[in-house]
Amino acid sequence: MKKIRVHPNVADEVRAVERRAALNILSSIHRYAATGTGNVRALSGAFEGLFRLRVGDHCVIFEENGTTITVHHILHRKDAYR
Repeated sequence: MKKIRVHPNVADEVRAVERRAALNILSSIHRYAATGTGNVRALSGAFEGLFRLRVGDHCVIFEENGTTITVHHILHRKDAYR
């Protein structure tokens, strides 16, 4: 399982999400870290080098190296790429 790190702003972003959705998002992040499965795509343009994990109506924006996943943002889809 890869180590999960989060930026300080992520805690506030998770609190802004409905509780059930937030639990689903956190579960999906842990599942991806453990198994590598999930709705993940590499981003391009201004977000090149980052990945997106889609969980319902939310996107987890993160970067990944061999042993670590660093979560940068957890945002609603409509706000994720602004």
